Amino acid sequence: MSHYRRANLAGATYFFTVVTYQRRALLCNDDVLKALRNAIEKTREKYPFTIDAWVILPDHMHAIWTLPPDDTDFANRWRLIKRYVTQVCGASLHQPHLMTASKTKHRESTLWQRRYWEHLIRNDDDYAKHMDYVHFNPVKHCLVKQVVDWPHSSFHRYVKQGAYAVDWGFVVKVDEGDFGE
Repeated sequence: MSHYRRANLAGATYFFTVVTYQRRALLCNDDVLKALRNAIEKTREKYPFTIDAWVILPDHMHAIWTLPPDDTDFANRWRLIKRYVTQVCGASLHQPHLMTASKTKHRESTLWQRRYWEHLIRNDDDYAKHMDYVHFNPVKHCLVKQVVDWPHSSFHRYVKQGAYAVDWGFVVKVDEGDFGE
């Protein structure tokens, strides 16, 4: 059995990447978005955390969370969120042909990858880079041409607060012919 070493710093800020099983594009379905929102609310009621940033793409999501000062348990929070979404949406999204012996053994569904990526934010520069990464991700994956056009992102909250300009992250493609060559 693998033993993963995870960061374990109380009250810290973490960056996460959570991916659907086999990169299935289902996270932006209305029922999944609603279940995810409810799962986060229910989890935060029992196990509070601050959502610094979040973006939901069709097959994965990124988040930055800050835990309470005396708390290190982000793993339980992710377990609860993923389990709630699976309970609500699992019957309609479960794909029996994707089940493996390992998934059956671990009583998993076909909605989520078993693991997730976690990174301890180390300083203000690291925080800023990960905030930009989260918010620019829909453009990176060619889902939109500008960040503001992606609806499932905390970017809109930061625009309202004045932390990002509404046109931040707009990518202009330039043809070689535009340089007079």
